Amino acid sequence: MDVLITGSSGFIGSALIDVLGAAGNRVVRLRRGSGAPGSQTWDLAAGAVDTAAFDGIDAVVHLAGEGIAEKKWTPEQKRRILESRTTGTDLLVRTLAGLVAKPSVLVSASAIGYYGDRGDEVLTETSLPGDDFVSEVCTQWEAAAAPAAEAGMRLVIIRSGIVLSPKGGVL
Repeated sequence: MDVLITGSSGFIGSALIDVLGAAGNRVVRLRRGSGAPGSQTWDLAAGAVDTAAFDGIDAVVHLAGEGIAEKKWTPEQKRRILESRTTGTDLLVRTLAGLVAKPSVLVSASAIGYYGDRGDEVLTETSLPGDDFVSEVCTQWEAAAAPAAEAGMRLVIIRSGIVLSPKGGVL
């Protein structure tokens, strides 16, 4: 498969690139800033993506967003966390929807923070979102991805939890 990944330099994205490449897939990295070999660029502030990045792409994995644990959650940092996810997802989905040959699937990240802190309550995919900051970010993030399904693409939302590996993570 030919797979385009946003957020490819992050913890999950970099591991995904290794796994996909080892399986013989072609990976295209959609990155902010100057291009590197095998990558294309996008500019969230300008709302610009070179649609040539999607030529021949079968699937898109969208992981991009401001790191949630790197900095103190000041009001400015909270704004950056929310906007990096909603603005980036909106731009990506609008770009995908406008393509003549769309990828068949968009896999878009979210998080178990969608549910909020519910104590011992048993939660399922049909449970309502929580009412804290992370829940609101996840709700708006997932809503920004929803138009991909309306454009005829299969939409998969992944609500990941804490991710650990021998190379790092929370510990």
